[in-house]
Amino acid sequence: MITTKRNYVFDFDSTLTRVEALDVLAEITLKNNPKKEEIIQEIIDITNLGIDGEISFTESLERRIKLLNANKADLAKLVSDLKMQVSSSIERNKEFFQNYADDIYVISCGFKEFIDPIVKEYNIPSERVYANTFEFATDGKIIGFDANNPLSQHNGKIKCLKDMQLDGEIQVIGDGYSDYVTREAGVADKFFAYTENVSRNKTTENADHITPNLDEFLYINDLTRNISYPKNRIKILLLENVHPDAFKKLSTDGFSVETVSKSLSEDELIEKIKDVHVLGIRSKTNVTRKVVEAAERLMVVSAFCIGTKQIDLEACKENGVVVFNAPYSNTRSVVELAIGEIIMLMRSVFQRSTEIHNGQWQKTADGSREVRGKKLGIVGYGNIGKQLSILAEALGMDVYYYDVEDTLALGNATKVSKLSDLLAISDVVTLHIDDNSANKNFIGETEISQMKDGAHLVNLSRGFVVDIPALVASLKSGKLAGAAVDVYPEEPRKNGEFHTELQGLPNVILTPHVGGSTEEAQRDIADFVPGKIMAYINSGNTVDAVNFPNIRLPRQVNAHRFLHIHKNVPGIMAKINKILAKYDLNITGQYLSTDPKVGYVITDLDKEYNKEVLDKLRNVEGTIKFRVLY
Repeated sequence: MITTKRNYVFDFDSTLTRVEALDVLAEITLKNNPKKEEIIQEIIDITNLGIDGEISFTESLERRIKLLNANKADLAKLVSDLKMQVSSSIERNKEFFQNYADDIYVISCGFKEFIDPIVKEYNIPSERVYANTFEFATDGKIIGFDANNPLSQHNGKIKCLKDMQLDGEIQVIGDGYSDYVTREAGVADKFFAYTENVSRNKTTENADHITPNLDEFLYINDLTRNISYPKNRIKILLLENVHPDAFKKLSTDGFSVETVSKSLSEDELIEKIKDVHVLGIRSKTNVTRKVVEAAERLMVVSAFCIGTKQIDLEACKENGVVVFNAPYSNTRSVVELAIGEIIMLMRSVFQRSTEIHNGQWQKTADGSREVRGKKLGIVGYGNIGKQLSILAEALGMDVYYYDVEDTLALGNATKVSKLSDLLAISDVVTLHIDDNSANKNFIGETEISQMKDGAHLVNLSRGFVVDIPALVASLKSGKLAGAAVDVYPEEPRKNGEFHTELQGLPNVILTPHVGGSTEEAQRDIADFVPGKIMAYINSGNTVDAVNFPNIRLPRQVNAHRFLHIHKNVPGIMAKINKILAKYDLNITGQYLSTDPKVGYVITDLDKEYNKEVLDKLRNVEGTIKFRVLY
């Protein structure tokens, strides 16, 4: 609870707004000037020199106004543009400015003519705005500024703040060196370097606090805020060279994101994950029970791929960690590679290419066949199998499929009830089955013996589903005419040396688990998975979670949201609602979903509530995790 009176002094440019107002004014006044870009860059450079204290602010102001060639008539357009450029975290915390109006001031080396109309909408009256004023010629041209105003002079903010003689603690929030010097001069008690829009080393290196947004500032001061926990305090670790779009999307939303280009061993991950809230991986990092139990803050594990075998889903569930993956984003990429490999195998393209590389010319039609009219056997008719079915049929292939689930055939595809029957009729067998451990050696010596002589095998699913020694033997004996393999029983955690028994065999295409590795697929995954992460962290949505009850929540409006994850045992909901009733909380919405192990209940409440209720809910027997959103 705040006992000492506090005064909150905000800078304007690049703090309350995302931009420097005079730079925006330059865009307006120089719109038709052929040297526009050159002049604007000069204005930006002068602005930065003044902000960093490299030249006096007076000199910076004089030089910029001269270059602007602006008129009073341009200010209306400037104000209109600036209203669209208010910093995001300032906009979402408007309530703070309303609740603490008597304690908030703006001290800026900008100009009242455009600052007053902007901050008025945030309950800051003109008398609490300290800034420069323009001087105009009779035709309205801006010709200068009030040189007697201390804010037009070097270290003017120090003098201004001193002259205000404010009672109580003074906290200055700004992005520039001229804001920091108020703390250095002793006229401010604390300086918060505001970095939401720009970060300047000279400003941040001596700040009492670095605040990436207003949420952080309000959190530190325990003030009214729009969200309960600043996103910049939520740490996300992305491993295995996840596409940079994921970093950009998550960072833009305000999270602190770290990337590592390789996978980590169990011990490395345990050490790295201690203060991580969200972990992003691909296929090579194993998230074991030991890792999960060592990660006290972990809320989400996201697989930037289809498979989740590398994640202990039960350990995650038991510890209240939600797991997401990307079941659809790279399906097209896998299908296209499958089509390409089917054609190359049937035409012996890989053999002919190798011969040419080795300096041999072997023009022959032997072993080279069209795919049209041939039978394609698809094992696993899921998202990938179905897309492959459509494209293969468009090439003129007769498509057959086998799946343990009862799935609807697309196009003219024919379902086969027994795997052995599919193997017996197919010219090409392609595998698209999941990572269930029961599928180990799904295609072994017996299954290969059931295939047509001279058939081809394609595996773009999981490395352990094919018995590699049996496949090698069938290729050497001539039972199979060729194979394409993209996945292996054991794969290295990083790029480098690799060995397999399949190396050196003719008409065998080997690729390093790149079925889903296209630029398009990785971009799609980098859009889809972060979207799921943000939906859960920001609102509690668990739609498409792999290991967790799925709940699609309505948008949260003017309410607190309590998220309670608990063991699915009798009586917990009754205990939760009994606590809510005891504290006279008005429930505006409540949503529950369970599975055999866990329950997930979300309760939306009116704005006001007794903080004691949080401890009570956390201490309900059987609680796994509890958090608050508002």
